[in-house]
Amino acid sequence: MAKLISMPTTPNFVSSNFTLIRTVGTTTSPFTGKTKTQEYDGVYWMAEVVLPPMRRSQAVEWQSFLSELNGPANHFKFSDPDALTKRGTYSGAQFRTENRVAQTSATVSFTASTNTVATASNTTPFTNALVGDFIVITGATNEENNGTHKIVTKTNAYTITVDPVAYDSLVDESNVSGCTIKCNVKGATGLCVKSTGNSGSGTIIKGDYLAVGGSSVDASGYSPSQYLITTQNATETNNGGSSLNQYGIKTEPKLRSTLSSNTVIYCTPAKGKFRLMSKEISWTADKISNFGISFTCVEVI
Repeated sequence: MAKLISMPTTPNFVSSNFTLIRTVGTTTSPFTGKTKTQEYDGVYWMAEVVLPPMRRSQAVEWQSFLSELNGPANHFKFSDPDALTKRGTYSGAQFRTENRVAQTSATVSFTASTNTVATASNTTPFTNALVGDFIVITGATNEENNGTHKIVTKTNAYTITVDPVAYDSLVDESNVSGCTIKCNVKGATGLCVKSTGNSGSGTIIKGDYLAVGGSSVDASGYSPSQYLITTQNATETNNGGSSLNQYGIKTEPKLRSTLSSNTVIYCTPAKGKFRLMSKEISWTADKISNFGISFTCVEVI
């Protein structure tokens, strides 16, 4: 079993190349030139980083860290070196997921002209849904109606209008049975969360990173399962008083797994779980014992 090794905190890297890698299959027709794509689950971050020249007293900390990683065998927590501070003003350190929509079976109609999603009036999947929430629909015949959608308006507990994440608009369909409507599920490109305390409020801004944790709110002890970037300014529902504020946050890449209610989402600090790309480690030194260290790492899937 892999061990989580603590990475030194100083000095910070002087250069970095941070990359989001996707596994996408493409097929191009030799007759029409049209291309079809299929995105698979293999989506992860990779980083190439360079440390500044160091004297031996500092270099030994990094040499020891890299040695203890045993190549790609062990793991460490890591984040984009040039985004260590969030841009938003959210006052808390974490969120907790809140599965505000969890309909396991519904008959759903879709209206393209207004991007309306409606279920039968005796089914009320949107009772707890909020404007700005991200839901995932499965079971529709047309692919444009499946996937992640952002709630734009809520008419009642069974009718909403949406902004589809992957397509320009919905496609007309009526009375499609056996659909599911959920949030915080595998494949979602958005989170429905709540603050972890009454004082948790403020903004989450496009470009802020988030880390999917577990049940622990111990920032030093959590083991992240996925590293996400916010791609839109989050929608905050300020409930005032002693009620917890609620957020809808658009994120990339897609969630690798379904999140249970109250899963901790970290924003301070937001770190992913990474491993070294190579089995070998190395460093350089000049005639006055200035050490040079660089390495490449990849997110653990």
